[in-house]
Amino acid sequence: MLTTQYSSWFVLLCLLVGAGYAALQYSAKAPWSKRLNYALAALRFAVVSFLCYLLLAPFIKTTTTRTEQPTLVLAVDNSQSVALFTPKAVLGQATTGLARLAETLRGKGFTVETRTLTPAPTPAAARPDSLRFGATTTDLDQLLSGTREAYDGRNLAGVVLLSDGLVNQGRSPAYSDFNFPIYSVAVGDTVPKRDLRLTGLTYNRVAFSGNKFPIEAEIGFEGYAGGAATVELREGSRVLDSRRVVLPAGRRRVRTTFQITAPAPGKRRYAVRITPQAGEFTELNNARTAFVEIVKGKLRVLLAGAAPHPDLKALRAAILANDNFDLTLALPGVTPLKANADFDVAILHQLPAQGGLGNEILAQVKARRTPAFYIIGAQSDLGTYNQLGTGLTIQPRGAQTDEVTPLPNPGFARFATDEESTRRFAQYPPASVPFGDLRLGAGAEAALWQQVGRVPTQKPLLVFGGSTDRRQATLLTDGSWQWRLQEAVEHDDKPEAYDRLIIRTLQLLTQNANKKRLDVYPTQDAFGTQDDVTLGAETYNAVFERLYNQKIDLTLTDEKKQSRRFNFANAEDGSPLHLGPLPAGLYRYQARATLGGQPQQDAGQLLVQSQPLEALESKADHNLLAQLSRRSGSRLYYPAQLDQLAQDIIKSNYKPVISSEEDLKDLINLKWIFFVILAFLTVEWAVRKYSGSV
Repeated sequence: MLTTQYSSWFVLLCLLVGAGYAALQYSAKAPWSKRLNYALAALRFAVVSFLCYLLLAPFIKTTTTRTEQPTLVLAVDNSQSVALFTPKAVLGQATTGLARLAETLRGKGFTVETRTLTPAPTPAAARPDSLRFGATTTDLDQLLSGTREAYDGRNLAGVVLLSDGLVNQGRSPAYSDFNFPIYSVAVGDTVPKRDLRLTGLTYNRVAFSGNKFPIEAEIGFEGYAGGAATVELREGSRVLDSRRVVLPAGRRRVRTTFQITAPAPGKRRYAVRITPQAGEFTELNNARTAFVEIVKGKLRVLLAGAAPHPDLKALRAAILANDNFDLTLALPGVTPLKANADFDVAILHQLPAQGGLGNEILAQVKARRTPAFYIIGAQSDLGTYNQLGTGLTIQPRGAQTDEVTPLPNPGFARFATDEESTRRFAQYPPASVPFGDLRLGAGAEAALWQQVGRVPTQKPLLVFGGSTDRRQATLLTDGSWQWRLQEAVEHDDKPEAYDRLIIRTLQLLTQNANKKRLDVYPTQDAFGTQDDVTLGAETYNAVFERLYNQKIDLTLTDEKKQSRRFNFANAEDGSPLHLGPLPAGLYRYQARATLGGQPQQDAGQLLVQSQPLEALESKADHNLLAQLSRRSGSRLYYPAQLDQLAQDIIKSNYKPVISSEEDLKDLINLKWIFFVILAFLTVEWAVRKYSGSV
């Protein structure tokens, strides 16, 4: 539709101007015929009238109408437990029934798409009867929440959820709200299988050489109550301990504990295994592995502050939650630091402080060349701090502050931040940091960036720097106590992300000073069999300045002495070497590179742990599925009822959504109009010239 913002009476004025201009131009006697004169006058009338009309700023208004058919999503739990514990005939009936359901609904105008725990590149094209049930974990909440986000704003009629109801990853979907009907289709078996299983191992990942440490095994059992099971503890092919465990009637689980004397320092692999018995449904869940790092002794930590502060309590709690640390607390004027105190790393809260408070503590730390973790706050003396060579310079702008939350730097490879920790960081309350110029020195790296509100920045929040023989770190806020408190409230008094951040910072500071010119290291303490195993690498020249893009050859050897070779380069962005998922085991690697014409090498170990989560529970949880359906206004179905489900969905009479969109386009912006006007004027001029006009 063509319209303007002015009154339509102005169109008549445009026509009058065009008629007047044409009359003025062609009213005199012309050397051509009267018919041609009228034609030229009409041409001039049209051009002038249209040009005047363009002055009214006309625009074209178009309305586009779209019809979106209702969409039904087939959310399939393609985990291993579904295939393992569902009878093949029932599972085949379910998958073929879903395919038939999809065809029936498409014939009724529905759009049907398939989503799984392991998303396919093209979910619309995935066929339910061609899916493979191989997912190693089950996170139904993520499957349903991801569907909600992916179809937000679309005409989502509902979700058909095929599952056994067993969840072993993420939170239960029963605690989430979904704004669409969930038609649950129950598979699996609610009758427990006759089985012995090792449901868990509890142990400290680090033990001290010469000390005894426990490994506690939890044994689950169905159908063997009143009997006994043999449980073995092995290291390699050696049986270290074996015991007969009674399986009491009336219970489903029992625990037993092995005591081990820690051998020489190094990484050790211990396997706990239940001897299979006659009639067991599966032996996949009979064994689990414990990886323990044996170290020489506990790490001694000095926690010193300028004054009492909630941060000190949070840091103390995080450190004492780990049995591998001894803690000494020092406060000037309250708890002085003894002159002969011995420590491996120092946490200096708001030290150096204004007025020289705590200088005697700083002097001891500096004299011992102890690795230090500085925490900046309102009492910090930033001028003195800038002279410590931490790799960070702070130039504040008055007393201004920013309110920030931590954002992991993906280019920092010294320790990896898992997805759960990143999610928890995003939920932390904002903490104050100095506002000003923050500059990283040579060799310094930011492990955390500052996020201001929802805006990510590349201003550092947690920095690692210092010389190679004295590592130092800096956290630019004294409000991190709020983070630990918030996380404890939200996660049942388990502030794991905060505690892990503090412990990894101390561990990184106390690693042996890097005198190696080639340093290759795992980015995590241990990997799961479903994880992408990654190795970081650092290279240095003769004066220990960082080098990048150096060619590195790496040989990875498993416990069967089978080797694989990799070639890679350490990129400037810190991206690690990706080895992909590996079978469970203890791997050794050897890396070689030529730096400055000199051959260099490094060696180490990495751990991959088996986590047979899908085999730990055989009894399907159909109550969870029924609850999800009931809360969304639907009900639970079984594979034999899929035809009935199709009819129920059709009877719900889901309607297409009709939407319209208006588009306004200024007529003067259409380029072809210029060429039409030019053509009219050119024709008029050419005719006049050809007919003898001057």
